[in-house]
Amino acid sequence: MGPMPVGVANVERKDMPYYLTGLGSVSAFYTVSIKSRVDGELTQVNFKEGQFVKKGDLLAVIDPRPYEVMLSTAQAQLFRDQASLRDAKLNYQRYRDLLHDSGAMSQQQVDTQQATVDQLEGTVRTDQAAIDNAKLQISYCHITAPVSGRVGLRQVDPGNMVHATDTNAMLVLTQLQPIAVLFMLPEDNLPAVSQRMAKGTLQVEAYNRSDQTKLATGTLQTIDNQIDPSTGTGKLKAVFDNKDNVLWPNQFVNVRLLLEVKKDSLVVPAAAIQRGPQGTFVYAVKPDKTVEVRPVTVAFTQNNVASIASGLAANEMVVTDGQDKLQAGSKVEPRAPGATGSRAPQSGPSGGQ
Repeated sequence: MGPMPVGVANVERKDMPYYLTGLGSVSAFYTVSIKSRVDGELTQVNFKEGQFVKKGDLLAVIDPRPYEVMLSTAQAQLFRDQASLRDAKLNYQRYRDLLHDSGAMSQQQVDTQQATVDQLEGTVRTDQAAIDNAKLQISYCHITAPVSGRVGLRQVDPGNMVHATDTNAMLVLTQLQPIAVLFMLPEDNLPAVSQRMAKGTLQVEAYNRSDQTKLATGTLQTIDNQIDPSTGTGKLKAVFDNKDNVLWPNQFVNVRLLLEVKKDSLVVPAAAIQRGPQGTFVYAVKPDKTVEVRPVTVAFTQNNVASIASGLAANEMVVTDGQDKLQAGSKVEPRAPGATGSRAPQSGPSGGQ
């Protein structure tokens, strides 16, 4: 029947990245449910839903007037008690002088007056604490962003009363830059990952659900301190700067952890690898354009490329398409991959080596 047209590829020697893959979910680096710490009317809302805010930006204002009145009352009480304290100190000094100079004052009276001074000092300190508390309540009336992030949907409209005991948050602030991805790996991989982490930073790539489009590149931050006994996997956390906001909380992504780059590896397309009763093998094309069955040992496969540990040498040619019609010693006509549907005319273009 003549030579069989087959797709071929050369055995190449190049650096081969070794990835560990897993399914992950995106998690916000910080998620803050913002609630009121005081009771009052919500008078101002200074944000728009979906807006990005910076740490310290004013988000909302609760009517501070009741707490300003409390502050004025506490300041007046402090002023009055300070006057009483000054008078008590003067009387105490007079009593001491009379006791030492003429003995016209008893020691008991002096001690009693000193106790009065100490009591009034305690009262003044209590008044100062009340002032500090009132100032703190006023500061709570001005709600600021605790972290930089994106504001979610507003849960309370201006004009409503809010309370410190409310169960629902006024809004939820989510930090998206940076953002974290949690993913699982088999427990057998964790020792190797831990050893590589001790030597340097490991790169992590996030792909979409179809595993075709790379969304972002980040770094591995840590490994969880325990293994899930029900699945035999460990949880890892990677961090992405997410400057383009392509990752969102609770999004599912495919994760590739770059464990190492194996230098000078022999690689062939994964389509060349065949499996039989004796293990994995390839159809190697000899110089006379016949094929032989060559047993090979596959180290690992990444992105449709197989790294060969043994069985092949650089620049050899292997069949990648049309193996179902071959056997040892078959005559072949090497062609470019994808052009082996039928035997092409002899004058057609050829990808022969």
